[in-house]
Amino acid sequence: MDKFIIKGGRRLSGEVEISGAKNSAVALIPAVILCDEPCILENVPEISDVSICFRTLTELGAVVRKLAPHRYSVDPTGIRKHCVPYEFARKMRASYYFLGALLGKYGKARVSMPGGCPLGDRPIDQHLKAFVALGAKRELSRGMIDLVAEELKGEKISFDVITVGATMNAILAAVRAKGTTVIKNVAKEPHIVDLANMLNKMGANIKGAGTDTIKITGVDYLRGIEYSVIPDQIEAGTFMVAAAATGGDVTIINVTPKHLESITEQLRKIGVNVEEYDSSVRVFVDGPLVKANVVTSPHPGFPTDMQPQVATLLTLADGTSRVEESIWDQRFGYVHELRRMGANISVGGKVAIIEGVEYLMGAPVKACDLRAGAALIIAGLAARGETEIEDIHHIERGYDCMEVKLRSLGAEIVKRPLFDELEIEPKKKAVNG
Repeated sequence: MDKFIIKGGRRLSGEVEISGAKNSAVALIPAVILCDEPCILENVPEISDVSICFRTLTELGAVVRKLAPHRYSVDPTGIRKHCVPYEFARKMRASYYFLGALLGKYGKARVSMPGGCPLGDRPIDQHLKAFVALGAKRELSRGMIDLVAEELKGEKISFDVITVGATMNAILAAVRAKGTTVIKNVAKEPHIVDLANMLNKMGANIKGAGTDTIKITGVDYLRGIEYSVIPDQIEAGTFMVAAAATGGDVTIINVTPKHLESITEQLRKIGVNVEEYDSSVRVFVDGPLVKANVVTSPHPGFPTDMQPQVATLLTLADGTSRVEESIWDQRFGYVHELRRMGANISVGGKVAIIEGVEYLMGAPVKACDLRAGAALIIAGLAARGETEIEDIHHIERGYDCMEVKLRSLGAEIVKRPLFDELEIEPKKKAVNG
């Protein structure tokens, strides 16, 4: 186990390149199962969730080769197994995408109930609703989800709530189903469009991704392609907030500014300057940060995955801010850790009230989930003194070489073993006589 050690108070400046999107990659990698030929994926982030996805593919029988940094070939034609091992599924939420991909290609799938960050109750009932509508029979037993279908057939599906995971899983299952599937009340996030674009390049027939209704006409064959993962909007947003929290001036490259619109709009309300270019944004601060009200909502609203980072920024803003979380029940787990650093935050239900303070102080803290960990890094960068962050495996699930990128901007951050000074002296055996 490792930890981050941050000496705060350094103003970030310079240029940083954003990696491929985690939320796209963890769906695109299972989606290759649907293909009838080898594929090449580019701009793949080097994060632990991606590593688990590739290891899962290998366990199922696919051949995965790393051709270069962020570039992988995947040959799915040797897949013979249809069960995702428990030890892989329990480590990440996105393991459920193997359900849709395996069911869509082979008509059967067995996956453990997914793990990932502890953000409250996250049922998969809408996923199962889509699979059953397409003709699958389901069984849940001893923590395993079993799906089987003699033949998947296109059907009309309307989700009860907007859900990213179920939208993507329904797409995966329907791409090779017989006939036409129409899915309503779908999510519109950029990674959903990315998945549809990749599958369409393979030869799928998907229309409407990014709108309220997606129409899929099933096909019999998908060809091998080369495809590049879109830039990570949440990583970009995290660096935007880090620049603002340190009073810095940072240019963030390899981004899609349109995907960042809700983040950019919110930062401007707080007093942060954001300049947009074709594939980059410049973020800088030349005045005081001011209070704001933030409400998370599905795309194109403000993303829940940016809520902890922006809340951290608001601890340094003048006045009283209000942050409402409308997606996850337990997304304020990081608040206790920020209080250790001097933040003034009170939480009631899904609302946090933040009284701005003059400064934060470094302290030993723990990351309780992926985005909470990012928030603590931002707090540590802005704080006076030294901050130690434990449980950084959460952070490494979704951020590619974050400490290296931050150092390139002038941050003083290192990764060290949690017990780098610990030595255990073995006991000497007694000698008779």
